[in-house]
Amino acid sequence: MRAKLISYLLNHANPSIQYRVKTEVLNQEVSVGEKDRLQAEILKEPVIQSIIACQKENGWLGNGFHGPNKNAGPFENQEVGTKYLGEKLVYRDTPVLKRAMEAFVTTRLTDLCYRTKGKYIDEFRYAANGQNVIRCACIARAGYEDMIDIKPQIQLALDSFHRVLEVDSALDITRVRKSGGREKRAFNDYEKWPCYYHLDILAHTDSWKTEQNRKMLAEAFQKLMRTDRPEKQVGGDSWVGYVLGTIGCLKEGYQLGYEENGIHYTYFDRVEWLCRCGLAPYLEQLQREVEILRNAVTEEGICMAPPVENQLKGFSTYGGQQLETDWKTSARRFCDITFRALLIMHYAERRF
Repeated sequence: MRAKLISYLLNHANPSIQYRVKTEVLNQEVSVGEKDRLQAEILKEPVIQSIIACQKENGWLGNGFHGPNKNAGPFENQEVGTKYLGEKLVYRDTPVLKRAMEAFVTTRLTDLCYRTKGKYIDEFRYAANGQNVIRCACIARAGYEDMIDIKPQIQLALDSFHRVLEVDSALDITRVRKSGGREKRAFNDYEKWPCYYHLDILAHTDSWKTEQNRKMLAEAFQKLMRTDRPEKQVGGDSWVGYVLGTIGCLKEGYQLGYEENGIHYTYFDRVEWLCRCGLAPYLEQLQREVEILRNAVTEEGICMAPPVENQLKGFSTYGGQQLETDWKTSARRFCDITFRALLIMHYAERRF
């Protein structure tokens, strides 16, 4: 089956996918000539060209940080731009990506380009929050863990998931605050709790992956996947003098897929990231989701599993894994689905 998936992608997929299949899945040494050819094709793509065109003198991408705004398009902002380049490009030292990573080193976290009005939202004080957590997730996704020090945020991510096991629920570490006449729960200062970006960091780094850490993370997700306590399926916001939303605070009831009208839909990003973390041996729910994808592969090597489309299509702050230039044809759509399914199977079977 794996061979069929690989063959299909090498014959039909975007150059970015072809390169990643060869290097990430097959662990092949790709010749300089082939790298240059694939890179040249990728650099001509309209989205890549728009990212290159928006880069500023200091390397920052566009006029935004945490996604688009009225002055920054969907890809022409530092977060989405760097994550997209990290997923798409052949060379880690391609100038546009390298310069964007340098901007993360040279730009103060209180700079106005972070769009927090010059305020540093301390990730160690405010659970599941802070522009530096987002910054470190971008660095991790681009593969720069060994070049830019993000070890404190990797440890914070681990500590945040471990906190899930230390308390009964998020209700124990939050308090009620009023906002706009409504009551909301806010995390206590200097508490820890996991968020979308903590998982992103762990999924795309390796230095933390001991058996003890992987087992702890699996135990935390086992608890987060509980569905028998709907009254405790709550998270929290941050209190910074006013209520501030977190960056994807995780809650009990966490799903890897769902059923609708007799069809099973998969959250491809969640499944891939948990497999990248090495959790497949410890989580039956994850194993079942991987098996669903295996069973959806055709004789031609195409994965026909229905994705949660608004999560897989495109590329954004909290979703999007599309590496094909568009989904105007079903073939391109199925290449993205098949590639993510292949990565999921690859990491599910990998020995860490």
